Amino acid sequence: MKIRYSLLLGLALTLACPVPSLLADIIDDGEVVFKQCNVCHNITDDGTKKLGPNLGGVIGRKAGTLKGYGYSPAMATIGIIWNRETLDRFLTSPAVVVPATRMTFPGLKEATQRAAVIAFLEVQSES
Repeated sequence: MKIRYSLLLGLALTLACPVPSLLADIIDDGEVVFKQCNVCHNITDDGTKKLGPNLGGVIGRKAGTLKGYGYSPAMATIGIIWNRETLDRFLTSPAVVVPATRMTFPGLKEATQRAAVIAFLEVQSES
């Protein structure tokens, strides 16, 4: 019984160890993808104004509600709460999800890029 427990524990630890590393890699990839977003958006509140709203803390935020930013009427009234699913749809094709958005970015077609940048935004929203 003790040997079986040790084997199961060893297997569990072996399987668990790569996960943090894999997650860190995904977040790092997301930071690279975010460089496309960073042309128009900040992630930190360093006082620099850019064309788009600050995306720090975007996870859980209602679309179009960041104080001090002039959203399009379409974005201000869409009623979306940003989470993994809504961001994934939006980042696939912003103009389809929010017609008349002022965001000219055509979207990220690769699901892996969207997942990575969303993971990066989640980490930024937690800090």
